[in-house]
Amino acid sequence: MEKRKLGFWEIWNMSFGFLGIQMGFALQNANASRILQIFGADVHELSWFWIIAPLMGLIVQPLIGHYSDNTWGRFGRRKPYFLTGALLASIGLVLMPQAEIFIAFMPALWVGAGMLMIMDASFNIAMEPFRALVGDNLRADQHTLGFSVQTALIGIGAVVGSWLPYVLNEWFGISNQPTATSAIPDNLIYSFIIGALILIGSILVTVITTKEYSPAELAQFRDEKEHQEAMGEEKEAKLSDIFSDFAKMPTTMRQLSWVQFFSWFGLFGMWVFTTPAIAQHIYGLSVNDTKSPEFQSAGDWVGIIFGVYNFVSAIVAFLLPYIAKQIGRRKTHALSLVLGGIGLISIYFMPNKETLVFSMILVGFAWASILAMPYAILAGAIHPKKMGVYMGIFNFFIVIPQIINALIGGPLVKYVYGDHAIYALVMSGVSFLIAAYLALKVKDSKDIN
Repeated sequence: MEKRKLGFWEIWNMSFGFLGIQMGFALQNANASRILQIFGADVHELSWFWIIAPLMGLIVQPLIGHYSDNTWGRFGRRKPYFLTGALLASIGLVLMPQAEIFIAFMPALWVGAGMLMIMDASFNIAMEPFRALVGDNLRADQHTLGFSVQTALIGIGAVVGSWLPYVLNEWFGISNQPTATSAIPDNLIYSFIIGALILIGSILVTVITTKEYSPAELAQFRDEKEHQEAMGEEKEAKLSDIFSDFAKMPTTMRQLSWVQFFSWFGLFGMWVFTTPAIAQHIYGLSVNDTKSPEFQSAGDWVGIIFGVYNFVSAIVAFLLPYIAKQIGRRKTHALSLVLGGIGLISIYFMPNKETLVFSMILVGFAWASILAMPYAILAGAIHPKKMGVYMGIFNFFIVIPQIINALIGGPLVKYVYGDHAIYALVMSGVSFLIAAYLALKVKDSKDIN
């Protein structure tokens, strides 16, 4: 027996929940720094607030991976986890921009940071089982397609989430300025509520339309048996095995870990510092200007250009399997990272806000590949029974560089860059270029080239 080859729309429905997850994630990425600055955070403090997000990933994803590997019930194996994560993330989305309603109990900045923590922990609960679901349900020859479809849906959801505040303001006349009752503009508040609703709806599409294989069924499939024989037998998993699994990770995973480290170090810097960088470098605002109409316009434009790189990634995601077939997955990933690095560095030289679109087009190539290629390479290098836990451990190399950037990014901006956040974006571009070089060193024994 072997797994049934799934049709394109079956793979699409299986990953559709990622659209909602990434819409919420994009709203967070494009607007969290802006919201925290409005609530009173200084620019050099932003990365410290953002440290909550990767810390949650470091703790949550391996645990979720372990338990989802060893869970089977009437609702399936992975589905209960990403449904729970979606519900919790929706609560955070609704409450973060409305943190001022709790001001009688504690400062809005603290509440906003707490909602950021809830959102990111919940996104992590939802994301990891989706990654593992591709490994569970698809044959090895469909892994690249499966992760590419996920990347396309991530791109679509992120475009909608990134552009929504701007669209609500420009097309529907919803104000992007503070009101008498709220320092957060209405277009942001409504965007986060809409994002929460779409998140729940898209997750339900996956839950309702997708069948998971039971552990007994998986054990009967030929490709799973061959993969398991190649990897060796595994004893019954325990929670403490996470630490031994970390020590025994395959060579390919170790090599990919360095690629991931520099990729996500760069991404974190981009997400945290783009709003202050654009406000200062393009709009000419002072570092302390976080309340003016120009600052709100800068924040809306950051959403637009973030939507651009996500829109490009959605298109590029469909091209990745074909490019990888021609030049291999390693070279495809390295080339994409080089383009992204050039894009981030080029922001420094752009004369106006419109030309930033070209920078973000290049970043879109890197984002598409970061979300697909490492996972496609990894899926063929780990034991089937450890798919969930190793996908969770792999997240270490996403969150650790973000934690490091969170700790040093703010002091670098303040003491080295003289409060000029644009240099944090240049550093992110350099980090992408280092990741591209390391990607060429990865051993991909099942490269489709």
